[in-house]
Parts: sequence; C-alpha cells; structure tokens
Amino acid sequence: MGDRLPEPPRANPSPAVAACSEAEAIEVLGTEDVLPMATEDNHRLGRNQSPPSPTGCPKAKLPSLQPPTDQPLVPRTQFDSSRGQKPTRKHWKALFDQFDPENTGYISTEKFRTLLQRYGSELDPHKLEVLLALADNNSDGKICYQDFVNLMSNKRSNSFRQAILQGNRRLCSKALLEETGLTLSQRLIRHVAYETLPREIDRKWYYDSYTCCPPPWFMIAITIVEVAFFLYNGVVLDRFVLQVTHPLYLKNSLLYHPQLRAQAWRYLTYIFMHAGIEHLGLNVILQLLVGVPLEMVHGAARIGFVYIAGVVAGSLAVSIADMTAPVVGSSGGVYALISAHLANIVMNWSGMKCQFKLLRMAVALICMSFEFGRAVWLRFYPSAYPPCPHPSFVAHLGGVAVGITLGVVILRNYEQRLQDQSLWWIFVSMYMVFVLFAIFWNIFAYSLLDLKLPPPP
Repeated sequence: MGDRLPEPPRANPSPAVAACSEAEAIEVLGTEDVLPMATEDNHRLGRNQSPPSPTGCPKAKLPSLQPPTDQPLVPRTQFDSSRGQKPTRKHWKALFDQFDPENTGYISTEKFRTLLQRYGSELDPHKLEVLLALADNNSDGKICYQDFVNLMSNKRSNSFRQAILQGNRRLCSKALLEETGLTLSQRLIRHVAYETLPREIDRKWYYDSYTCCPPPWFMIAITIVEVAFFLYNGVVLDRFVLQVTHPLYLKNSLLYHPQLRAQAWRYLTYIFMHAGIEHLGLNVILQLLVGVPLEMVHGAARIGFVYIAGVVAGSLAVSIADMTAPVVGSSGGVYALISAHLANIVMNWSGMKCQFKLLRMAVALICMSFEFGRAVWLRFYPSAYPPCPHPSFVAHLGGVAVGITLGVVILRNYEQRLQDQSLWWIFVSMYMVFVLFAIFWNIFAYSLLDLKLPPPP
C-alpha cells in the first residue's frame, strides 16, 4: 500500500487551442480571430473539463506530448505582421493544429517564448510583460488559448484584465516615463497614455497597440463643421462677435427654439450655431484639447457617444427647465467630455501620472466656470429680439450630468466590454428614462401649463 504508482513521463507542454466546453464561448471584445472549438473536440474533452481558473480558462493538466515533427511548419511569413498581413482564422488554426494534436488547451510561458521566436511574431516587450504577469498569477504557470488570442489581437477580456490586476507580481520593467530614445510620435502616444489612463498596465498596453488608423476623426470633423457654419453665419449676418444679438439670428433652421420643438433635428443641430466667436473659440479649444486625446485612447464610437448624449441631454434639459429660451452651441457635448475626464482623474488620483494635474484641473475648472458664467450673463442680458430671451445656459448642466454618469463608466473601462458593467446599464437606463420623460414633457406639459411662449422667428 505504501508504494506509489509510477507516473507517466512528462514533457514540455505544447501550445494549444483552448479546450473550452460548448457552454463557455470565448469572447474577445469583438475580435474575429477567436476560433470556436470543433464539435468533435468538445465531445472528446467534455468529460475531463475542470472548473474555470481565475483567468477565465478551464483548469487542465498538460499531457506529455511533444510538438509533432513530421508535419510541415506554417511559413514564417504568414504570421509576420510587419508585412501588413493580419492573422486570420486560418492562420491561427493552422498554427495551433500543428502544435496541439490532442487539444490540451494550454501553453507554458517557456514554450510561448519559443513559439514567438520561431515564427517571428512581433510582440513588443510590454505585451510580453502583460502575459507574464498573467502567467505568474496562475499557479500552474500556464496560459490558455483565450488569453493568447487576446494578447496577439490587442484585445482583452474581463477575466484577462482581472487576472493581471489581481496578480501578486509587479511588472519588473521600467515605466514608460523612464524610456529614452523615443521618436516624436512615440513620445506623443506616451503623453496621451499618461494624460488619460490611470494604470501603468493600461498605459503600456495602449502604447504598444495604438496605431494611427483610424485617426481621431470624430472630434476633428465635428470641430471643422462647427467652425464652417460659424464663418458662414458671420458672413451672412456681417457679425462675428455676439452674433446672437442680431435680429435675424433666430431665423436659422439649426438652432433649438421652443416654438419649433416639434422639429426633432433641432435637438441636435443646435451645436452648429454659436453665440459669437468668444463662445465658439472656448468650446473648440476645450473639445480639441480634451476630446482628441480621449478619442485616441477610447475610440470614436465611445467618445462620440458621450458627446452626442451630452448634446441631446442639454437641449432636452433646456426644454424642461428653461422652457421659453432657445439653445445654441456645443457646450452640452464639451461639458460631458470634460466632466467625465475630470471625474475620472479625481476617482483615480493616485494612479494618474500626468504632470501638474492639480494646476491643470484648476485651469480646466476656471475655463468651464468662465464659459458657464458667460452663458448665464447672456441669458439674462436684455434680449435683442423681445419677448424671446437669449439662449439658455441649462445645456451646460445637462452635459455635466451625462459626463459624470455615462462618461465616467466609459473612461474607467478602457478596452473592456461595457455590456458586462452593471453601472453601464444603470446609467443607460437612467438616460433613457430621462429622454422618455422629456419627450412626454414636450408633448403635454407646455399645453397643460398654459405657458406663454415667444412667437416663432
């Protein structure tokens, strides 16, 4: 009884396609490089499936198998990203099928290094650090296929990030700020990373994976359109300062007017009208200085969503709280971005490493306060077209509300699935309830309150 049964000889583990069950689909933030496992593989490995590990991969022991030597290897050039070829499903499958005939589902860190060297994959040192940090957090010292694809495709699942953040080992390499010999574009990307991201692991990931394609087109495009409309109105009205005081200003079909609130496009297009060059100039400066770096990090879709949500919330807030006033300017969207960025800095104060952050926050708050004060003053200044008052300032407050709710959730979840965040659904639900309430308010409240509105322009 005291004798132990001899254990079968063990060999180095081989890289593998993840042996995940049919019920556990691999999700990698929209990447198309993730391969579903074949049906026969599911049946073969279903019995030996172990509970998932903290990284989201199933626990499994590696058999004593060596990579097959009698099969032709995949040509090196198929996986060389420097040649402009993006790995496809066939590339991933061809590679892993050769190295994993038994579908074990794991690869050791040593074998992973060998694999990278053999196929010349251009994995930057920081990405390798991320993977090693993940491996160190795994007691088995192995990496599953899901995390391998996440890394190679520049995408990360929630389990991948959580395993890194909960790891016991700090990254051993020096911080990005200590690196020397960088080109101008590399220094710019590093600067943007430190301006917007609170964690060093995220900053390194962004620094390694960022490409200029696509560029931050949304904020640039919206700014160009706003400036173009302002110049056009300036020529037509023959006035560039305090255009809003011109008697013909309200006749423009883009701005929001309470008598024309049934024209739904006005709740959005009012951003292309500004009270004057002083109004436009401050908005453009703020949205470029804050919006462009945020778009470089989080993408046009997310930043554009925050901006547009702030714009719509601003006009709807005016229709509820300042029912007789028109609305112009992009302050709702600008204030949504700035308030989200400032709130993210405050919530991650110790992690944000941007220089002079306290001074810069103070300057940003002063600029916002100046613009808000200008709007309040203009609202109560004697109108140039009585009885209609000058444009409202409430849109600024609507943008701030969007920024500290939806905006903060987006900025705090860099490259993460928003669908997995409970706060995201809470704030989206709150926003939708507000929009529905505002719609019903605009339909019924004006007549029920018997409010005397200014005549249409």
